[in-house]
This record gives sequence, structure tokens and C-alpha cells, in this order.
Amino acid sequence: MPKDTQRTATTDQALDHLPERVTVAVAELASAAREGLLALAVGTGLQVLEVMLEEDVARLVGPKGRHNPDRAAVRHGSEPGRVTLGGRRVRVRRPRVRTADGTRELPVPTYQAFASTELLGQLALERMLAKLSCRRYPAGLEPVGTGVASTASGTSRSAISRRFVARTEHALAELLAQDLTGLNLVALLVDGIRVAEHTCVVTLGITIDGTKVPLALAEGATENATVVGDLLVGLRERGLEVTRPILVVIDGAKALRRAITDVFDHPVIQRCQLHKLRNVTDRLPDAVASTVAKRMRRAYHHTDPLVAQAELEALARELDRSHPGAAASLREGLAETLTILRLGVPPTLARTLRSTDERFKALVALSAGWDGVSLLGGRGRPRSEEQGRGAGSPAAQLAP
Repeated sequence: MPKDTQRTATTDQALDHLPERVTVAVAELASAAREGLLALAVGTGLQVLEVMLEEDVARLVGPKGRHNPDRAAVRHGSEPGRVTLGGRRVRVRRPRVRTADGTRELPVPTYQAFASTELLGQLALERMLAKLSCRRYPAGLEPVGTGVASTASGTSRSAISRRFVARTEHALAELLAQDLTGLNLVALLVDGIRVAEHTCVVTLGITIDGTKVPLALAEGATENATVVGDLLVGLRERGLEVTRPILVVIDGAKALRRAITDVFDHPVIQRCQLHKLRNVTDRLPDAVASTVAKRMRRAYHHTDPLVAQAELEALARELDRSHPGAAASLREGLAETLTILRLGVPPTLARTLRSTDERFKALVALSAGWDGVSLLGGRGRPRSEEQGRGAGSPAAQLAP
């Protein structure tokens, strides 16, 4: 008999001696294998889950078919149930166990673990932050085989939307309640961002080792003294150290500056250079604005703060004659736009601290920890430093 034929015959004989349940299981797995390795793994996992559920019941009740007069629980049949699998809810048979006197039902530990929906909320948040819409959510799920997918649930637009809202509310609550005691910050960035139709004030701390830590978020504008005051007081009440000197990067809002000096004992304020540049050029005609912007950028990138301040003051005197409003805007808080130059901050670090804009567009996704999403800009994080300085970026607008 040829070698291959003998091997096939041996395999067939082995299958003939398998129990009926095992033979059916092998047939089901062979069908799943034709749909791919992941579908095969899912089919195997669901069968393993059935065995685990039965073992849980046996531990609670005892071996099936053996009478035990002292048993504390009894089998109570089964009912349709659902477990979480690959971002969806999958149907399984849920075994039921009740106390021997029938007064209450006992939990099956394995079913409780797999039936949890916490993972569904996490997956919904991840996929929506990756710009997969509620309508397209099923397209981002792993293939689990047609048999499982056809009976799955929990992937409708409304279900995904509810999970996303619940997850982000939970993440925001955790953010606003975290203890800040012992957090050693060297810099604090505060700015307003616009998300859809809402304006929010956000704060981002930078530790001594360069780690960026999201601290707080509140709906409102930086011009609102009540909003920014409550936000900063909340940081102090949560344990943030406010007695040591700290570099605070802000936009030009007077209410924000006043709140910072009220809460922090020794703040060293750096005004956002990009906000200042925009405030000045918005008061100028286009032909003049481009020239003024170039001179301001050149001054901001000068290595000597005294020379930089002299150039900006000279520019303000020139603007006095034809555009006094722009000149007044340039003078207002001028010295605080050069704080990082006076501190001798290295150029690479200065690029982070001279403007708040880039920091806070990424901060919208802070709760989940993903820095690849910018809901405001509509684009992901640049893949390189050069892309981050592309046309239209804050870094490009401040480049000399």
C-alpha cells in the first residue's frame, strides 16, 4: 500500500474511534479554518469557553449524574447569553445555577468575566479616535467567521455612539479627579481650544523629565475670569505644588494671566508668540502684515533677548505712524513673549514652549492617551519633525 494512502487510512480509523461530540467539533473547526486562521481561532475559543463554563458549574454543583445530598447548589438549565468577542457581542448558551433551596441564582465566574462590556467601550473609543465613524465601525472589526458574525450584536451606530459617550465621560471624570500631589512640574501650558461648537480651556503640565501630563479641562474661554480661576484653583486643591517657580505658557488673555498670578506664588510667564503675531497682523492690511510678520519671527528667533526686544520696540515705533492699533498690540506684554530667550532655553525645547497651539490640538485625545489624533486640525500627528513644520502649521508660521 502506498505511504500516503496508509497515512490517510490510519487517520480515518482514528477519527472513527473519537467520541461523537469531538467529531462534530473537529468538523466545525475544519469549516472555520476555510475562512481563515482568525476564524479558526474564534471557533476553537468558543468551544473552549463552553468547556470552561461546564467546569465552573461542576465546581459549584458537583459532577453531573452523581447524587450528593449535601450539595449547596443545583443545575437550573441554560438560557441565551452574550459574551464580548472582537468588538462585538456573540451569542452563547449561558448555564444557570441556583442554590439547593431555590431561593437565589448563583453567578458563573467565567461567564461573568467574558460577558463584561468594558472592553467594548475601550474599542469604540480607540476606533473613533482613529477616525472610524459609528456607521463604519463594523468594517474595522476582526473577521470571526460568517457563522459567528451573522449572530453578533452591539455594532449598530447607536450602540457605538452610546459606548463612546460613556467611555469619554468616564475618562474625563478620571482626569478631573486625579491626585496631583508629588507631581514635579517645570512648565504649565494653558490655552483655549475649539471643539465643534464648544470652547474649552485646557492645561498641560511638563515634568522635569519632559513627560507631558494632561491636568484639566473646562468649558469656557480664557477671557472668562471665572472659568480660568476655577480651573487653576482646582489644580491647587488637587495637590499641585504652587509655591515653587514654574514657567507658564499662555495666550494673551488678561483674565488668564490674572488667575495665574493669583494661584501661583512665583509664575514665570511666557506669552504665546503665535498668538501675539496673529493679534498684530490682524490689525494690518495684507501687504504690510507679511513684512511685519517676517520681522517679528526674526526677532523671536534671535539668540540675544535684548536685541530681540530692541527690534520689536523699533518695529512698534514704525507702526505708530500708520497703524497705532497694531503698534499697541505689539507693545502689550512684549517682554513676556521673550521669556524663553531670557531663560536660555535650547532651540528644540523652545519650539515646544514658544506657542501653545500645537500642544493643545493633540490634547483633545488626552483621556485615552492617543497622540495620533487631532480633532481640531482634522489630521493625525505629523510622522516626522519636518512634516510638523509643514505649511500652515504653527511651527511654520513662527519659522524665520
